[in-house]
Amino acid sequence: MNKNNLQALIAITLSFVIGAGLAWAGAQHGLIMNGYPVMYWCVAAAFAIQFVMFIPAFIFKTEKFYDLTGGLTYLSITLFAISVNPHSDLRSKLIATFICVWAIRLASFLFLRILRAGEDSRFARIKQQFLRFLMAWALQGLWVTFSLAAGLAAITSRPVAMDIFAYAGAALWLVGFSIESLADYQKGRFRANPENKGRFITTGLWSWSRHPNYFGEIVLWLGIAVMAFPVLQGWQYATLVSPVFVTILLTRISGIPLLEEAADKKWGGKADYEEYKRRTAKLLLLPPRV
Repeated sequence: MNKNNLQALIAITLSFVIGAGLAWAGAQHGLIMNGYPVMYWCVAAAFAIQFVMFIPAFIFKTEKFYDLTGGLTYLSITLFAISVNPHSDLRSKLIATFICVWAIRLASFLFLRILRAGEDSRFARIKQQFLRFLMAWALQGLWVTFSLAAGLAAITSRPVAMDIFAYAGAALWLVGFSIESLADYQKGRFRANPENKGRFITTGLWSWSRHPNYFGEIVLWLGIAVMAFPVLQGWQYATLVSPVFVTILLTRISGIPLLEEAADKKWGGKADYEEYKRRTAKLLLLPPRV
């Protein structure tokens, strides 16, 4: 087995192990269905959906429904979790609604984007390799599990009356969702203009942050965790890793680093691009530097 395949196999195994650990932590004090915690069923489904969809994706060597599958996984698991809890309260319903709205918007946005682009450069080589392509789908299952952990733990646990955490978390989610949606809309409009071909966006929210959409996503998942906090007990507090994971993923692994590298290769050294980088914060929404 070559090095790439070995690394992929290790990543797949770790995805299962970490996902199982989060399922166990979130299941403490949670709802039971058919002898097993609902949290177990949800995490198992998150991975099962990825592996089922991987089969046709590998056969046809396509990544076109990768992001769509991720969004539908969020949606289906969340709807399942809220539907099987006979004691769901307003907090749980709000959390579920927020997650579903986010999942529908993002999945449809990403799916339409790849249909227009024709391909996703992240998968250009790995979709030809069984284990490395499978790794991408396994990691998506882990991404769903991590992101949903706090929300799912709250949805499948005891009801807790609305409080300051619920309202503050809802406000954070609304702010984050608005920022992410507006940033994506502005960039989409920018790219749709033929005059902007080969250029980078510096207007709207993008004049205050080089990645405002990612900032919005971090804020909205922080909002979900804040809403969930009063419901959690014992080991369930471990699920508060959700917004931490999203932040690390977007700022250190697959989000900003890859986009910054690609932008530097394309525009690095050009005076207007270097000035934009100097003036504009990488993530936080801040006024442009003088």
